[in-house]
Amino acid sequence: MNRAAVAGALLLAGGVLGVAWTQPRLARTAHTVKEAGDVYALPPPAQLHAATLGWDAAAVDLLWSKLLVEYGTHWSEHRDFTDVPKYVDAILELEPSYGPLYKYVDTMLAYRPMRGTIDDVRKARAYLERGTHERAEDPEVWMEYGQFLAFIAPSFLADDAERDAWRKDGAEAIGHAVELGADAERALTAATLLTHAGATEAAVRYLERAYAFTEHPSMAEVHEAIGRQLAALQANAMRDAADATERAVDERWRDELPFLTRDEYLLLGPAVDPARCAGLVGADDPACARDWRETGP
Repeated sequence: MNRAAVAGALLLAGGVLGVAWTQPRLARTAHTVKEAGDVYALPPPAQLHAATLGWDAAAVDLLWSKLLVEYGTHWSEHRDFTDVPKYVDAILELEPSYGPLYKYVDTMLAYRPMRGTIDDVRKARAYLERGTHERAEDPEVWMEYGQFLAFIAPSFLADDAERDAWRKDGAEAIGHAVELGADAERALTAATLLTHAGATEAAVRYLERAYAFTEHPSMAEVHEAIGRQLAALQANAMRDAADATERAVDERWRDELPFLTRDEYLLLGPAVDPARCAGLVGADDPACARDWRETGP
């Protein structure tokens, strides 16, 4: 074998060894660069109007398209995506009433790659609340806001009281969406949520309005369903009020005249403090009521 052949073989072997030695390190470097935070190249929202040179609508469409592509790409590559608020703030700076954003912003934050946090959920609520101001007459925005608060956001919250408060706010938003023209069947969902949140009176008032809104013959089926639920809630409210009154009377009986039978106590009427109820001073005092009908629980 001549020297040229030997030199070529040695060169080839050296190249193979060099690639084998540098490839793992280069692969690790490439992986690190890929997993690093994304570069957001746009200026702050306050400077975007100047940067777009008046082409705000076109810039909004481009930003929205870019956001959708980045969202999908990060999911497919299993990479975290924390730049959603930057794109959203930029879009809202240029067009505060941009409808498509309010339809999907809650999903993009709560279910962003790889998983949203409580802070993301709170941001989503803030964006949707802004949407209800920017598009105050849009039933779809109100419905999106209500459904997010009632069904999606509570799973991210740790405090039971806060979850109940968000569900109640969501039910009220769904109810308002129905009043603005959303699917009337959602009225039943909103009323159920309000009832579960302990706001039975609010649910009754809301269903009374929904019942009036659905009087058209084309909505007869929904109208009847709302009427049935309204009647059931009203009956439950009356029963609860009667039970509360009965409990209040029993407590006063045990505290004031327990040596009498309950019937005898009811015949005597409510016991009052003579000193407190003398003259006109105690005329309007509930504690000075002389008739059971004037007393409350």
